[in-house]
Amino acid sequence: MKKAFLFLSSLILTTAIVQAAGFIGKIPATTAAEAVKLPDDSYVTIRGNILKKLSSDKYTFKDSSGTITVEIDSDKWGNIEANEKDILELSGEIERKPNSVYLDVDTVKKVINK
Repeated sequence: MKKAFLFLSSLILTTAIVQAAGFIGKIPATTAAEAVKLPDDSYVTIRGNILKKLSSDKYTFKDSSGTITVEIDSDKWGNIEANEKDILELSGEIERKPNSVYLDVDTVKKVINK
């Protein structure tokens, strides 16, 4: 009886661990207007253009729905160079601070060169 209990307990624990990690699929793209409404730490992907540089790592990003501030650390750019006409795909977490909402970018991909 003890062996059966231990076996079932370990099986349940192993199943819980396996279900807690793994491939979760592609994160659906959202819009800038939707992104600014999401809760803190929401992971999103947006597509559009960077309009201007605000500081060393903050930019104004625009898509057809509106704008959002994005923070892209220099190491996240990789070898990508972009201008205001290039369409980029940015993925990262929404950060909510007392006076601002911005996207803290993890990955940058150039979708279309213009």
